[in-house]
Amino acid sequence: MSLDCEPASASGLAVRHRVPMLPFERLRARRDAVVIDLRSPSEFAVDHVPGAYSVPLFDDDERALVGTLYARSSPDVAFVAARERARARITELVERIANLADWRVESGDHGARLERMTEDGIAMLDQSLEATEAAVPARPVVLYCWRGGLRSRSVLAFVRQLGLDRAVGIAGGYKSYRKSVLARLASWEAPPVIVLRGLTGVGKTLVLHEIERLRPGWTLDLEAAAGHRSSILGMVGLAPVTQKAFDTALAARLDELSGPCCVLEGESRKVGDVIQPATVWAALEAGTSVRLTASVERRVEVLCDDYLEREENRAELAERLPFIEARLGRAKWGGVLVGLLSRGQDDELTEILLRRYYDPLYQHSEAGRGAALEIDAADPRACAARIVRWVEDGSGVEEG
Repeated sequence: MSLDCEPASASGLAVRHRVPMLPFERLRARRDAVVIDLRSPSEFAVDHVPGAYSVPLFDDDERALVGTLYARSSPDVAFVAARERARARITELVERIANLADWRVESGDHGARLERMTEDGIAMLDQSLEATEAAVPARPVVLYCWRGGLRSRSVLAFVRQLGLDRAVGIAGGYKSYRKSVLARLASWEAPPVIVLRGLTGVGKTLVLHEIERLRPGWTLDLEAAAGHRSSILGMVGLAPVTQKAFDTALAARLDELSGPCCVLEGESRKVGDVIQPATVWAALEAGTSVRLTASVERRVEVLCDDYLEREENRAELAERLPFIEARLGRAKWGGVLVGLLSRGQDDELTEILLRRYYDPLYQHSEAGRGAALEIDAADPRACAARIVRWVEDGSGVEEG
C-alpha cells in the first residue's frame, strides 16, 4: 500500500492524497514509460501523446452526459453521475492499467473503495488531491486527462493507494502537452534542407523512403504524418489525420532527425487538410531543390501501384474522379474517367490524369523554380544513393 496520504483530521476533513503531477518535459524522454490516456475515445482519436494507450474513464456518451449536467444543472449533480459511472467501470479500468503497467494489483472491492474516496463530494475530493512535484520513478506509469483535473488526479490517487507507486500524472494534462508540441514546432531551427521535386508519379516518396533506409534520421515525411498524398485524390487508401495529430507526429519526428541535412518532398503549405507549421514551411521553401524525373510509363506504373494496391481503393477513386472530370470540362469528360476505372483501363486512366490534369498544375506551380541537381528516379534505390553521395561529398549541403 502506498503511504502518500495523510489520515483524516479531527475536523472530519477527507484524507489528503499527495499525487505526483510532473511537467511533460520531464517525462518526454523516458523510453521506459507506460503512458495512459484517460480521456474519452473521441478525445484520444483527435490526438494523444505518442505511444499512449487509451484507457478511458468515461466513454463518449458518458463524458457528454457529465458535461451537460455540469453546464445545465450543477457540478455536484454532474459529479454524482460521474461517480456512478466510474464505480461501474473501476475494476475493469484498474485491471487494464495493471496489465499495461505489468503490475499485480491487490484484490479487494474497488467499487467500495471508490465510494469511500468520493463520498464527500466534488469540492472535498478536489481539495483532498494535492498535486506535488516528485522525482521521476523507474518505469513510470504516466496517466493524463484533458487538463490534469479530477479525471487523472483521482485515478492516480486511486491506483497509488492500491500499490502502483510508479504512477505519476502530467501537470496540465493533454493541454500542457499540446503547448509543448506547438513550442517545439515554433522553435525548430532547420539544418540544410534538400527538397525532392518532380512531376506527379516520378516516385518522390519511394526515393525519400530509400534515403531513410540508407541514412536513418535524414528525412521528414510530411505525407506520412498527414495520412494524405497532398492532392485531390491523395486520401485514397489512407487515413487523414487531424491538425493536432499532424503536429504531434512532426514534433516527434523533428526530435529524431540527425545527420547533415533534412530531406523532404516538395509540398504546398497544406498537405491535404492540415497545414505545415511556419518553421517547416519556411525551411521547405528555402531548401535546395533536387528535381526527379521519370518517363510517363514509369509514372503510370508508380501511381497504379500506389493508388490501386487494394481493390477497395477503386470505390474511393470512383467517388472523387467526378471532381476532376468537372475541372477538365464536364461536357467532354463527364463520366469518362469513372468509366475507364470501372472497365479496368487503369493505365489509360492514369495517363490521362497525368497529361491533362496533374502535369499542367505542377508546371504552373513550379514555373521559374530551378534545381541544383536533376536525377532519373526510375530506380529509387540508385536515385537515393546518388543523393546521399551528393550530400556527403559536400555539394548538396553547401548549395543549401
